[in-house]
Amino acid sequence: MSDGRDGNLKQIICIKWGTKFGPEYVNRLHAMIARNITPPFRLFCFTDDGAGLHPDVAVRPLPDFTYDAPQRTRGKWPKSRLWGDLGDVTGVVLFLDLDVIVTGNLDAFFTFGDPDDTILGRNPNTPLEKMGQTSVYRMRVGKLAPLQQIFAADPQGVADKYHYEQRFVTRNAPGGVKFWPRGWLAHFRFHCVPVFPLNYIREARIPRGTRIVMFPGSLNPPDAIAGRWDEADKARPPLEHLRAAFTGDRREGFVKHLRHYVRPTSWVAQLWRE
Repeated sequence: MSDGRDGNLKQIICIKWGTKFGPEYVNRLHAMIARNITPPFRLFCFTDDGAGLHPDVAVRPLPDFTYDAPQRTRGKWPKSRLWGDLGDVTGVVLFLDLDVIVTGNLDAFFTFGDPDDTILGRNPNTPLEKMGQTSVYRMRVGKLAPLQQIFAADPQGVADKYHYEQRFVTRNAPGGVKFWPRGWLAHFRFHCVPVFPLNYIREARIPRGTRIVMFPGSLNPPDAIAGRWDEADKARPPLEHLRAAFTGDRREGFVKHLRHYVRPTSWVAQLWRE
């Protein structure tokens, strides 16, 4: 059974549903993986629309998982479709969000720990809580199936209790979870963008040793390239954005407006390509 060791096939999976992310996200992810991994590897995309995907991407239908989606709770709960049976995809898989940037070699994500471990990133937004980040995680297919049963029994109740699917996985994964070594993953907003006032002066950087940069939340690679906090924000030069804090031409409070500025990030544009 493949676990990405000793020349075995390295299996990476992703999920694309709805219209938020177009096929270019999957194709660029595939290209970044190919530039940063020792073959053989394969990217499987579980999706409701495989149009426009690169021919080397293995397209699979979204796994069946019937539940009433939580209506009043945030979180990427559709990811729960991947916790159970994945058809012909078996063994150990590495899951990657569509909006990550690969900045280093990925081989170690397949050799770290035991093949049966469920391994997550650490969530920097909750430093006092050991909560995982599911932008980059590894699992043995089917090991998280019991979580589907718990979630399907009361989706809104589970969402109300845990708020985010990554907290639910962290606290309930059979056998517990482990975490990637510190420094392998970087959170773009937390680890790459300089703090105020340096965010107006310096471009975001890749911390030394980082292998994958994650983009949780609404700031995605196109926003980093343009130099805006999200797609609804204006891409403005530093002085213009700074001036807007005092003129009232802003969407947020004074302090948040000052903190929520990022200069156009050249390395994202260089790496996020097919």
